[in-house]
Amino acid sequence: MGKDPLFVNKVAGAVLSAGLLALMAGFIADQIYHPMPLAKPAFAIAAGAGGSAPTQTAAAPAGPAMVGPMLAAANVENGKKVAKKCASCHTFEKGGKNKIGPNLWNVVGAKQAAVSGFGYSNVLKGMGKNWEYEELSKFLYKPKVYAKGTKMTYAGLKKDKDRADLIAYLRSLSDSPKPMP
Repeated sequence: MGKDPLFVNKVAGAVLSAGLLALMAGFIADQIYHPMPLAKPAFAIAAGAGGSAPTQTAAAPAGPAMVGPMLAAANVENGKKVAKKCASCHTFEKGGKNKIGPNLWNVVGAKQAAVSGFGYSNVLKGMGKNWEYEELSKFLYKPKVYAKGTKMTYAGLKKDKDRADLIAYLRSLSDSPKPMP
């Protein structure tokens, strides 16, 4: 069997013909089919008092819940399990080495960007805050939102209980843990 010099042209023609056929079928269907609008809404929206527009409700908080009240019921052992997600970038033992992220021993209450020998992002260096309970919670909730430009690539810890447990565990990593709020 010999080589057909027009094989590529035949394949291209077939592909173009199929595309043209699909385009024309869509155009014809749009001309023939006209959906009818609903006579009344499928879901009724209740009006406020006196038939007026619905009352405005308070928006959900934009960020994590306050972690202070949750710390009293926080579980350090569960926090240790949650911290396993962090272990690929951080160490937790006293005098531990910095990895991709800094060592987290004695982080609760410490000044931000203060672990010696670690190259922090400029945004964390410039914040000038301490890692208090609420600051840690905000950072762990969405690091990239809390500190735009941070080197930390972790997306965040959305579950309030897991965040409280993790912070309780981090609090335990100290010779003299910071008092609970």
